[in-house]
Amino acid sequence: MSDEKIAEPPVIAEALTQIQATTLALAETHRHDCEALMALLRQLESLHQHVREDFFVPLLPENRHDLYDLLRDIEENGGWPYIERMRLRDLLVNVFAAELPGDRPDA
Repeated sequence: MSDEKIAEPPVIAEALTQIQATTLALAETHRHDCEALMALLRQLESLHQHVREDFFVPLLPENRHDLYDLLRDIEENGGWPYIERMRLRDLLVNVFAAELPGDRPDA
């Protein structure tokens, strides 16, 4: 999650802050464990999909007035929720950078 503050209903703001703190603490604990961090990211993506499909999608607007309200909220409060995936190209940059001549013990 970014550090920018997005307006949240007061009822869930405290719970979301606690979830964020717990998630970041878990990531910090496993800072040097790529597999654990990958598992954390997969779980977050799965949770995002579950909430979106089972709870959010059924509540999507069915008329123009409600659509307008939703679009206004999106514009005012930070856009559409999305979990970005790392591109394979970005991952490979790290691999190839580590293999540059002079960086390898056998070079």
